[in-house]
Amino acid sequence: MTKAEIIAALNLVEHREGGYFAETYRSEAEMPTDRDGNLRNVCTSIYYLLTSDRPTDHFHKNRSDIIHYFHSGSSIVYLIIHPEGFLERVKLGANLNQGDRLQLVVKGGCWKAAFLESGDYGLLGEAVAPGFDYRDMILADQSLLQEFPHLASEIKDYLK
Repeated sequence: MTKAEIIAALNLVEHREGGYFAETYRSEAEMPTDRDGNLRNVCTSIYYLLTSDRPTDHFHKNRSDIIHYFHSGSSIVYLIIHPEGFLERVKLGANLNQGDRLQLVVKGGCWKAAFLESGDYGLLGEAVAPGFDYRDMILADQSLLQEFPHLASEIKDYLK
């Protein structure tokens, strides 16, 4: 399939972080949290697509853990800044013999960005627990460079 066919088949829309997405699941069950508004759905899930024309998922941070699942297309590289200030690179893709991984857990509180390594598209799934809520997400700006000056050269291209 082409990227346009995938976007149409999965009813994807542009995501403010970059790429395209569609929510596929939001549990009816809720759980109490210490977050704004208290209650969150127990789990949510989305499709997420990076394409050659929207290849970057800009740095952002979520309070919940997120599990990323590779589905198809080209590999996607994740940049994860841990709270201690170290940068981790992880590649999701189907090339297991070249170090790709099929799944990645990004713990809540970590900054993350991703980019399409090459090719026309990379399709992922994500599960978030407690479920995704925009009140729990921060989209990074240039101030991230001041927070992590030792990483500036590696992260500057992935800020909104």
